[in-house]
Amino acid sequence: MPESPAVPAAMPTPADPAELSAEDAKLVVLARGARSRVAAVEGAAVRDQDGRTYAAASVALPSLTLTALQLAVASAVAAGASRLEAAVVVTEASTLDGAGHAAVRDLSADAPVHVAAPDGTVLGTVVE
Repeated sequence: MPESPAVPAAMPTPADPAELSAEDAKLVVLARGARSRVAAVEGAAVRDQDGRTYAAASVALPSLTLTALQLAVASAVAAGASRLEAAVVVTEASTLDGAGHAAVRDLSADAPVHVAAPDGTVLGTVVE
């Protein structure tokens, strides 16, 4: 899928893992569940300004490709979210995809994005 000019070309590399709050740890559980339910490549979860959570898995169809984080952010926006407090991506990759990162930053310049391995181990956190 070609990236649009609005999507950063570089993939953010997570810094050392942040200590997760109980609410962020819940996002890891939700993202892992979304990923495992459909055996997807990625799972993601976000929490909005009201504490509501949204979980999603990556989508790969011939006519539509979305990262799990893009879909979780889209679900939050569709439900009326205007800001995100935090996000989690569960993936086998060691970097955060640029498109998902851009989607989070569309709603929040400072929300941490935690990147976790499929077993739930937090590999790092992107804060910029």
